[in-house]
Amino acid sequence: MLRWLSMGLCGAACSLLPMVLDTPSVRAADSWNHWRGADQQGVAPGSGYPVRWEAGDSVQWRFEVPGRAGSTPVVAGDKVFLTTGDGDDNLLLAVAADTGKPLWDVTLGQDRGGKHKKGSGSNPSPTTDGELVYAYYRSGDLGCVDTSGKVRWHRNIQEEYGEDTLWWDLGSSPLLTDTAVVIAVMQSGPSYLVAFDKQSGEQLWKVDRMVEAPDESAQSYTSPLLTTVGDQKLIAVLGADHLTLHDAETGKELARLGGFNPAGERYFRSIASPVISGNVIVCPYARGSTLTAVDMSKLLAAGSDAKAAQEAILWEQDFGADVPTPSARDGRLYLCGDKGHVRALDVQTGKTLWEVELPKNRNQYSSSPLVTASHLYLTREDGHVFVIALPASGKTAEEGKAELVGENELGDEGQYTVASPVPLDGDLLFRTRSQLVRVGG
Repeated sequence: MLRWLSMGLCGAACSLLPMVLDTPSVRAADSWNHWRGADQQGVAPGSGYPVRWEAGDSVQWRFEVPGRAGSTPVVAGDKVFLTTGDGDDNLLLAVAADTGKPLWDVTLGQDRGGKHKKGSGSNPSPTTDGELVYAYYRSGDLGCVDTSGKVRWHRNIQEEYGEDTLWWDLGSSPLLTDTAVVIAVMQSGPSYLVAFDKQSGEQLWKVDRMVEAPDESAQSYTSPLLTTVGDQKLIAVLGADHLTLHDAETGKELARLGGFNPAGERYFRSIASPVISGNVIVCPYARGSTLTAVDMSKLLAAGSDAKAAQEAILWEQDFGADVPTPSARDGRLYLCGDKGHVRALDVQTGKTLWEVELPKNRNQYSSSPLVTASHLYLTREDGHVFVIALPASGKTAEEGKAELVGENELGDEGQYTVASPVPLDGDLLFRTRSQLVRVGG
């Protein structure tokens, strides 16, 4: 049953003023299969994305999404997929990317609501391989649906492995490997990684991830990352005061780095996920108070040797982000603090290349940044989108200056826009608390 209320098309006829774009468009394939994109770095392909617009201008379409959620949509071909909780149901929805018209929705278990005012029972974003879509919910329901809306398999991991003990809402999104969909569970109590066959849903492996961390610090809402170091495919997981690296085929833990919480603080729950650039993984921690870069090749070599693992740390900074996950492109890290302090850092050295302070406001930033070839996009919780023009490639801090060039509204005054922007064939897709909006030329 379709439950969406389409708000219809609003194309060029709706706009009296031309929209400003970043550069001439080079259209890329329509694919954004993971909440941070195919490369998991928050990097938009191609160019030609809008820079300045007004609430009614250049909106291709918008529609009301039922229920309450903040998960980031994913895109495969001509379809957009997103999760929400509508009444008692966990929903996975599909919408036509070109028109915003609803295509189908399916129910995957019963919604467990939200414990936090910014959260919901549908915080994790779906993921897709282009043929199958995977969705995970706070209720423990994990489902696989094909792109036509047919449920292939559905199971509840909390019924199988035990109820979650998280103080707040579930936040970790599913990860796809070559053969499996992987879920990370980090909580006060039994913590683990589990992998299911993508086609059948059968369990392939399950490994414990029990590390020393006190109280709420043992709880994590981060998403695991898939990466390759040398010729080895790995899963990287940050949370519970530790970074761990696992074999992608078996889940076996290959290396561990602790020390993210040296004073044993009780409430260092993790929300912002790490980001990978080459062999370097950069880890936000300590409620936005620290940022640590780790050479994964050195960490792998250290294995279980705790002292040697510390030598894999490239640099540390006494700032970071509590909620927004950083982006990384061409050896540069883009970080947005919860109150709108934006920095670009050199991934190898940790040196700050430039800083921009976004306008002061009582609203914070929970959405993660999106970086294009020439601009950085940042979405505040009240639906304001800020655009920073990046210095030309190769410019130093002295030669090139980042500049705030756009402040835009999405036309939804509701609170708590927490989903991250998604590139869509040269346009941008935004999810507010109640709407999905496509902005473009």
